[in-house]
Amino acid sequence: MSIGTNLNKVKSSLPGHVTLVAVSKTKPKEVILEAYNTGHRIFGENKVQEMVQKWEELPKDIEWHMIGHVQRNKVKYMAPFVSMIHGVDSFRLLKEIDKQAKKNNRTIDCLLQMHIAKEETKFGLDGNELKEIIVSEEFELLKNIRIVGVMGMATFTPDESQVRKEFAYLKSIFAELKEQLPEIDTLSMGMSGDYGIAIEEGSTMVRIGSSIFGARNYL
Repeated sequence: MSIGTNLNKVKSSLPGHVTLVAVSKTKPKEVILEAYNTGHRIFGENKVQEMVQKWEELPKDIEWHMIGHVQRNKVKYMAPFVSMIHGVDSFRLLKEIDKQAKKNNRTIDCLLQMHIAKEETKFGLDGNELKEIIVSEEFELLKNIRIVGVMGMATFTPDESQVRKEFAYLKSIFAELKEQLPEIDTLSMGMSGDYGIAIEEGSTMVRIGSSIFGARNYL
């Protein structure tokens, strides 16, 4: 099957209110162009350096989403163009994004990453850390970032009830946060293996790679 066929198949399985981030990490630009030529414009990368290189070489109407763990010292490289940063897992990172966005006269959309999985390897804020950020006076001073929602990754397990429980928990966090930040509209959860469950639990944005591009290329 071609990438275009895969992409259209995935898109046709998604409800209209769900945004698809095509995860293009490790994929060469020719492969991304193939997806681009079907009309898709939102691509997700997990390494800043790789994303910068692709941004330089590919059409400028692509929306680049940084979906991986972000080191603060790398923010400056993507601040001129990144559309959304998914993995904001600390206040220090949020402040750095605001600082670099301001230098570029931009406002950058951000998702606060919540730790919902049982695995210790996953990054993210807990409920208390989230509250501390939102109620702090410093948060009010950040004018070059826009919190658009939350993101989380479920435990990698065949236990569907566990995954569903974690997604439901993230939805409850989103609902609570929306009371304080009514403008948020993005609940980002679900990847190739679990996006069906995520959508049933309320996801509005899914990150799908292997179902579109095939197995990942490990560099």
